[in-house]
Amino acid sequence: MYKIMTPGPTQVRESVRKARSLECPNSDLDPAFFDYYKQTCELISSLLHTSEETLILSGEGILGLEGACASMTEPGDRVLVLDNGIYGKGFADFVSMYGGIPVLYTRDYLETLDVKELEEYLEKDHDFKYATVVHCDTPSGMLNDIRSICPLLKKYGILTVVDSVAGMFGNEVYAEESQVDILCGGSQKAVSAPPGLTFVTVSEDAKKAMAERKTPVASFYANLRIFEGYYEKQWFPYTMPSSDIYGLHQAMEDIRNDKDLYRRHERIGKAVRKALRESGLGLHLKSGYSNTVSVFDVPKDVTASQILNKVLEDSGILLAGSFDVLEGKVIRIGHMGANATYENVKETMEALDCAMRGLQVPLSASLAEVFEREYASK
Repeated sequence: MYKIMTPGPTQVRESVRKARSLECPNSDLDPAFFDYYKQTCELISSLLHTSEETLILSGEGILGLEGACASMTEPGDRVLVLDNGIYGKGFADFVSMYGGIPVLYTRDYLETLDVKELEEYLEKDHDFKYATVVHCDTPSGMLNDIRSICPLLKKYGILTVVDSVAGMFGNEVYAEESQVDILCGGSQKAVSAPPGLTFVTVSEDAKKAMAERKTPVASFYANLRIFEGYYEKQWFPYTMPSSDIYGLHQAMEDIRNDKDLYRRHERIGKAVRKALRESGLGLHLKSGYSNTVSVFDVPKDVTASQILNKVLEDSGILLAGSFDVLEGKVIRIGHMGANATYENVKETMEALDCAMRGLQVPLSASLAEVFEREYASK
């Protein structure tokens, strides 16, 4: 079996696997399970620093993104799509399929969004029902400052839908302070549970906007409103995957008990970036580095497939390429969640060193040695 060092899915801890093996209740009828679901939602809210309600949906992280857009969009709504990455641009598809009019605010895919520049744009045009924002754009590792962006949008009366599936729990999120209206997360990234669940926090402003719709949501499964009053009614809109939720709850408990979580992610992220720079591989991005994933351009005279295959075959470590406009152009190292330990990342740097030597790619410094030195200096 290989070691997963991809930017999702990530390694799953033994504690989470054990929790998933517990006996399954009847999640449609068991009152204790309604309590458990609600407690898990409240735990997630507390870890994201918000008093707003969280909902857990049965589906991979994309369901949360689509569900947010489906629930917020009515035909003819203008929606601002902040686009400095592949997933940023992708929000336009969800807006369009539910009848909205996506207006793309497209910027350099190598730079984090400039808040001052965004404000200059909004001064001229801010007639939008809501805006979509990607916290960490996983294909490139781009990190946007939602703590500055979302309050700015709110200042102009624009609600926000934020994709932090690959950002949260590696980069600390203060959802309420950041004035995020719908915050989307997923089980398989820094949470380090298996794929299959998404969760969303929903503000009172977002609930009001959904309640005041003039047209029904054009979906059942991707409709956040179907959960309204679930606890009081003791009724879920569909059968909840109890084993997945047991695992998610344990993963959140692990996060709560990990007092070094954010410091370790930051420390590892900085050390990996230092190693990539000093080795001569460099970094794909010019700014906006996430603590959860690091990305470098494929060196000339080799291909992404050659690097990925060499690392996997020789060292048993699975890294990731990318897709869309970055297909074949970059390699991604996922140092998030259970992946984000000194031992895991040092082993990955050693494997990359060996692979590059085997492929005759010259390095100006050892990735593993620089990583180890930089990590130890903090």
